[in-house]
Amino acid sequence: MKPDIHPDYRQVVFEDSTGGQRWVCGSTISTNRTTVWEEDGQEYPHVLLDISMYTHPFYTGNMTIVDTAGRVERFNRRYGRRDRNKASTDE
Repeated sequence: MKPDIHPDYRQVVFEDSTGGQRWVCGSTISTNRTTVWEEDGQEYPHVLLDISMYTHPFYTGNMTIVDTAGRVERFNRRYGRRDRNKASTDE
């Protein structure tokens, strides 16, 4: 491997902001936040996630909408339900 071209691989604390679950995992993600992991008392980089395996509808079976930038409303305005009867009578 070439030196000085690979990102720093280290242990990082990921936190699901919706459910509050936290776990430590190896990652190369960069962040300026840090937190102390309760189990060993060490300080780790900290990453907040909107959706994780704990809150994703595929894994939980529950449909929840997390909309941080108005994407759902914009989608519904563009492609929302249209009245099919009205569309067929206009033709």
